[in-house]
Amino acid sequence: MIVLPEFDTVAFRVGPLKANWYGIMYMIGFAIAWFLGRYRASKKTNTWTAQQVDDLITWLVVGLVLGARIGYCLIYEPGYFLAHPSDIVAIWKGGMSFHGGAIGVAIVAWRFAKSTGRTVLDVGDFLVPLAPLGLLCGRMGNFINGELWGRVTDMPWGMVFPSQRAGNLPRHPSQLYEGLLEGLMLFLILWFWSSKPRQRGTTTGLFLIGYGFFRAFVEFFRQPDPQLGFIAFGWLTMGQLLCLPMILAGLALFLWGLKKGPIPPASAD
Repeated sequence: MIVLPEFDTVAFRVGPLKANWYGIMYMIGFAIAWFLGRYRASKKTNTWTAQQVDDLITWLVVGLVLGARIGYCLIYEPGYFLAHPSDIVAIWKGGMSFHGGAIGVAIVAWRFAKSTGRTVLDVGDFLVPLAPLGLLCGRMGNFINGELWGRVTDMPWGMVFPSQRAGNLPRHPSQLYEGLLEGLMLFLILWFWSSKPRQRGTTTGLFLIGYGFFRAFVEFFRQPDPQLGFIAFGWLTMGQLLCLPMILAGLALFLWGLKKGPIPPASAD
């Protein structure tokens, strides 16, 4: 087993101000998405401009952060945040919901599509390949924060987390599992798929399928949230329950896109 040291969650301080690693990892994720978006916009087969990418990523930051935080407060700990409303803004302590963030991003994509004369699927197909490496950064932030650890294991790579709540038994480093699958693996799949003109909606559908499947799989190794535990059957978690409609919607969207035929190369993402 591996005994982890207690990481300092503060990267650096300037006077009374401090920068947390959790927030820095989110900033790195957004920077990667912006860079990849600019790169895709530079291709001749694209109809996106650099300014549109800048605008989309800017609003994406707002939608993702608000959606992820509000989603976490409403889904995972509504009682606590009703009693401590001032803690809702304390995002540096952790507590962000992917599914809430996805709703925030979807709202941004819909508004952006409406303002630019595109379809929401065109925006989604351009956007989703940019997201997984940001998810990887977020999981690294969870790892540094010592949160969202896995279940107890006897595997040789089991890790003892410094948090008192985690105890002194080795656990699956589920944050790293999620980072590798939801982050790196999903990025490679989507980047390869979207590197050529594809049917409208298939890239978005593939993202929903891939994230939903990878997240649901890792949930078998991740410790359930203590305030929720298992939702049903002695094994179903809230994360898995929320991933099921994602997988079904992604599959339906992917198959629908395939039936619509290829999109013109001039509008490819």
